[in-house]
Amino acid sequence: MKPDWGALARIPHGCSDPRGGRRPINAKAESVSRLPTFRDAYALRRCIVPVDGFFEWRAMRGAGRKQPYAIAMKDRSPFGLAGLWENWCDPNTGEWERTFAVITVPSNELVGQIHNRMPAILKPETFDRWLGLERDPHDLLISYPSEPMTMWPISTRVNKPENDDPSILERVGARRLAGSARSNHEPGNEHGCGRAWDGHKIGDLNH
Repeated sequence: MKPDWGALARIPHGCSDPRGGRRPINAKAESVSRLPTFRDAYALRRCIVPVDGFFEWRAMRGAGRKQPYAIAMKDRSPFGLAGLWENWCDPNTGEWERTFAVITVPSNELVGQIHNRMPAILKPETFDRWLGLERDPHDLLISYPSEPMTMWPISTRVNKPENDDPSILERVGARRLAGSARSNHEPGNEHGCGRAWDGHKIGDLNH
């Protein structure tokens, strides 16, 4: 069963219509252990979302659009996001759906230049504990250090889900931010080896 992100991130128990109610795709680390929407999943159904990177949008002063950025590790290594998963059985069809949400934290210095939230990135040595039986491993939900990370502006083509190809990761002209220096592995660099990400388009992280 392939989990679904973004459509039905959490369907409450006893719900007879999955199209109704709130469908958050992200959960704030500051409240995930308290809110009824996420409390049980946080205690019992934590998961790791493997990605190569994620996208975020920067509001541009005086512009009628937002500038998208790609954010990844400098060495392009994959990493794991802290997530929660849920099961829901459609009473009309008897089919089970598994869905998940991503936990967010305050941005680090790098991502903070464009947005105040970012996904909670787990350090590899904490994976076992995150997936373990501990009910509240809240100290693992950190703002990941900026130093291993990089980001660069990309085309607004990323705004449309149907544009799902490696070219959306190519750098476009925009004011370069601190910490966003180009690397030899960046898509669009003639010496690099750009590839499509395995991750999801992480959208509005204010939830």
